[in-house]
Amino acid sequence: MDGREDGVRWTREAIEDLFRLPFPELLFRAQTVHRRRFAPDEVQASRLLSIKTGGCPEDCGYCSQSAHFDTGLKAGRLMDVEAVAEQARRAKAEGASRFCMGAAWREPKDRDLPALCAMIRAAKAEGLETCMTVGMLSEPQARALAEAGLDYYNHNIDTAPEDYGRIVSTRTFEDRLATLARVRAAGVKLCCGGIVGMGETAADRVGLLEALANMDPPPESVPVNALVPIPGTPLGDSPPLPAIELARVIAVARILMPGSQIRLSAGRERMSAEAQALCILAGANSVFVGDRLLTTDNPGPARDATLFGQLGVRLV
Repeated sequence: MDGREDGVRWTREAIEDLFRLPFPELLFRAQTVHRRRFAPDEVQASRLLSIKTGGCPEDCGYCSQSAHFDTGLKAGRLMDVEAVAEQARRAKAEGASRFCMGAAWREPKDRDLPALCAMIRAAKAEGLETCMTVGMLSEPQARALAEAGLDYYNHNIDTAPEDYGRIVSTRTFEDRLATLARVRAAGVKLCCGGIVGMGETAADRVGLLEALANMDPPPESVPVNALVPIPGTPLGDSPPLPAIELARVIAVARILMPGSQIRLSAGRERMSAEAQALCILAGANSVFVGDRLLTTDNPGPARDATLFGQLGVRLV
């Protein structure tokens, strides 16, 4: 049942009950919900481009781009608009239907807005769905991106509210919610999810999904990222979350947010074909394609062609 459609908030106890279901029953329920809204043999192909890399003043414990950690990543400047436009054209030619742009900032400067808006318009001109993540936004900045035609704004909450301070100290969970509210008020859809495998507890994974599902309305796009441990970061030695547990997170997310795109995002490079197949069976219906995902490796077109060909799933 979709509690949001019935006007009922999802309780933590109800979400815990879903996580406790036998795995076959959970997948069955997730697939039943999924097929009411989406074609079971289609997965959206998204491309993610780092338009400004490194040097971020935030101290997110998972991030290679933080200036607080020695990860060997050099800070760069904001890309030229035409270079981004060329990457958008390439993404479209290689089969992507969604183009995401990310900048390693705490928040953009107002002087950056004209270039960001031009990048959005360039990607839209290629017929691509657009998403951008450039940090915390003011109300005027959110309106400017909306007026440029931005479809989605990505601003992940990362983990459960009660776990947030363990991951980052340079901003608060409430700071994230404030930007999400400004984006929503500007008329842009939300892309908001989290990261698993950061040493969080099972209760934290419940709390993450509780926070997402009870947004009003829930995010239209929900990235589920598996941590990619980066040497030099505080979470660089984190063990991977077992594939079945990752699939559980995706299945519960699908049941809680039936109309959302559930995006199997970071971490696919380290996953087996079988693990990715489980996640798609659990209700993930979007992946990032291409060789790079911001600053980390991604499976690339050859591996993806093999995987999705074996599954009989079309990238759209």
